[in-house]
Amino acid sequence: MDDQDRENVAFGAPGMEPRWTRGAKDAVGTAYSTSSKVWYTLAAGVLTEIYYPTIDTPQVRDIQFLVSDGKTFCDDERRDMCATVENVAEAALGFNVTTCNRNGRYTLKKTVIGDPHQNCLLIHTELIASPEFKDKLQLYVLAAPHMGIGGWHNYGEVRNFKARRILVAHKDGFWMAIGASIPFLKTSVGYVAASDGFTDVKDDFQMDWEFNSAPDGNIALTGQFDLSHGTEFTLGVAFGRTLHSAVTSLIGSITADFEQKKATFISQWSRTAKRFLLVNNGANKHDSHLFQLSVNLLLASEDKTYPGAMIASTAIPWGEDKGDDELGGYHLVWTRDMVNCATGLLAVGDTSTPLRSLIYLAVSQREDGGFYQNFWINGEPYWKGVQLDEVSFPIVLAWRLWKQNALVNFDPYPLVKRACGYLIREGPFSPQERWEEASGYSPSTLAINIAALVCAADFMEDRGEHELAKFVLECADFLEQHVDPWTVTTQGTLLPGVPRHYIRINPADVVNGYIDEDPNTGTLTLANQPPEGPFQYPAKDIVDAGFLELVRYGIRAPGSRLLEDSLRVIDAVLKIDTPEGPCWHRYNHDGFGQRDDGTSYANNWGVGRVWPLLTGERGHYELAAGRKAELYHDTLAGFSHGVGLLPEQVWDAPSLPKKHIEFGGPTGAAIPLMWAHAEYLKLSRSIGDNKVFDRIEPVVARYQSASYKPEPLEIWKFNRQIRAIPAGTKLRLLASGPFQLHWSADQWATVHDTSSTATELGVHFVDIVTDKDRSDPLRFTFYWTAESRWEGKDYEIALQARAAEAGRKAAHGVQ
Repeated sequence: MDDQDRENVAFGAPGMEPRWTRGAKDAVGTAYSTSSKVWYTLAAGVLTEIYYPTIDTPQVRDIQFLVSDGKTFCDDERRDMCATVENVAEAALGFNVTTCNRNGRYTLKKTVIGDPHQNCLLIHTELIASPEFKDKLQLYVLAAPHMGIGGWHNYGEVRNFKARRILVAHKDGFWMAIGASIPFLKTSVGYVAASDGFTDVKDDFQMDWEFNSAPDGNIALTGQFDLSHGTEFTLGVAFGRTLHSAVTSLIGSITADFEQKKATFISQWSRTAKRFLLVNNGANKHDSHLFQLSVNLLLASEDKTYPGAMIASTAIPWGEDKGDDELGGYHLVWTRDMVNCATGLLAVGDTSTPLRSLIYLAVSQREDGGFYQNFWINGEPYWKGVQLDEVSFPIVLAWRLWKQNALVNFDPYPLVKRACGYLIREGPFSPQERWEEASGYSPSTLAINIAALVCAADFMEDRGEHELAKFVLECADFLEQHVDPWTVTTQGTLLPGVPRHYIRINPADVVNGYIDEDPNTGTLTLANQPPEGPFQYPAKDIVDAGFLELVRYGIRAPGSRLLEDSLRVIDAVLKIDTPEGPCWHRYNHDGFGQRDDGTSYANNWGVGRVWPLLTGERGHYELAAGRKAELYHDTLAGFSHGVGLLPEQVWDAPSLPKKHIEFGGPTGAAIPLMWAHAEYLKLSRSIGDNKVFDRIEPVVARYQSASYKPEPLEIWKFNRQIRAIPAGTKLRLLASGPFQLHWSADQWATVHDTSSTATELGVHFVDIVTDKDRSDPLRFTFYWTAESRWEGKDYEIALQARAAEAGRKAAHGVQ
């Protein structure tokens, strides 16, 4: 490989501070083949973030074309052209982009695909000039590399390879090479906003600078095509871990027949058609394109190096205001999102992808049974928070695959037991709920925790571990008995005449070691609020629709007075009727979203907007309640953007034309959100079956049975030190190690020493059935047998008069 003169170095280092692109994408694509490890996104017809070699690693900010007549104008795709984007065939994730000059001077046609077998993105390009500009136009490619997930410290070069000029960028062992099937007339590398090609050509409509090197900065690569060789050609953007690898892939791709490459690309994507049976057999009326696209997008969200790893989105929300400090974006693994996506694929009959995801989760699980809040594809944590629902979801996925006889030879039982132990040891208090912003007792988290424990017990029964199954079911029953006492206020003020309803989360504040679980008294600190606040609200007056998950999994039957009243409250407080149909905010006073003036969510505050996936969740409830769900299904579909991408959020206020923001249209939040596509597929399946797909039959059989009369149970743990229980209640004391409980029920007049019972879950316990006729408090302490030491502190629990049977009925919404 021959080097160009390296002394011709661009000026203006290191360039302006780098930024990513908008989170709102029109299209997301990749080749179906696992040998092609490149993913790409488009927004306004422009190629935006490109990922290689894993789906969590963006290497490019954007690549766009510039068109000039060399004298009077220079147009760039993003600002000066109008684009339409369509799939190359059905739902195949390659795209035909037609870009037109607003004055009719020319049309730029692009077909964007991933090389089916190479790490190369191919853009087949045709420039069609109007008669007055025939043979007068100049065409440039402008690329902004952000190698290794960052704009700083990139290196740009112009290289010669056997008389072919190639634009090269590299950083931290990642290489990118750009070339075309026709030659470049001119090439240059420079620093953004100083010596880059955009600054150059926009100045006098011609390319005057030809720098060969731009080391260590925020750089851009520019090439002017030699159109004397034709106005139709193929541009390639190739990647490798060495320069040799990138250039080899580039040359091999751009010198091959493009139409043959495209035919292979389309043929490979056609293999997914077997998953389209639900839409093809007429079982349900919905947008067949969106259905097929949703399937393929979920498949494309799986990494090709780490099988089973599925990310939340190939978007960086509000990326135009985020720089190198925003490493994560949404291109990370969230266990909750991933299991929802895997379940969406289960809904269309795919069991192989969900099984790969389950195996990936088993490998990624922590030794203590938990999962990090999110992590890179290779399992390294990004945010290390704890969300109990993310521990529960893998158990439920394992159970679903087991019941479909889809586990093949994989045994998920070790994962199930470890996760089950974590839930029992660390719950019921969750440091974060599903919105990742608050701690406490959340209806949605409790719902999936209960479902997971029931599923785990089903595994244990099947293995003949009946006592362990009984123990786990009792822990599930404990949560079920407490869902409403913990998360239903009786003093709500949001809707006149409806004081009793579910709340978003009970913060369950701990004061002097005592946990206050009264949902009427807690104070909730909200995240993402304006600098001036307010930040704190009565927890009883902050609501979301997370309680609908209790119905989704079968813990509660739909239609109770409590559920319907709670729906009335969220409809009054959170619902927005958009042009597409109804949509809901996550919770009142949400601050995660675009600000009222249209500017980005930034500096950790904004104004929360409505979430389309919540429309899907409402549709599932309506279906469970025996009502029509089609409205919600069609509304969710109506929110799709670009080629059919479902957004995280949509704008719920009057349109802002100057900001190009429309009422009911997308915001700068993530598009697409894979969770929303999974919800769409599951709702499609649910409507087709006339039954909620996520419903778990053992959960329904247990908690919706008239014979369900659980023994009252209270659990004391070091992370839940309750001070009082109803007399006659069974008290279970839990710890993570073996102990002897030293206790008395009569002011130490009589002393008992009870050895703990060990389980295979890393949980040790002692049960005490309290006397319903005694009022003396229970007093106790611990002798830690493995360490031969006393706790050194006594604890006390008061015994109160037992609540009436009406209390249990109220917990189930029975009037």
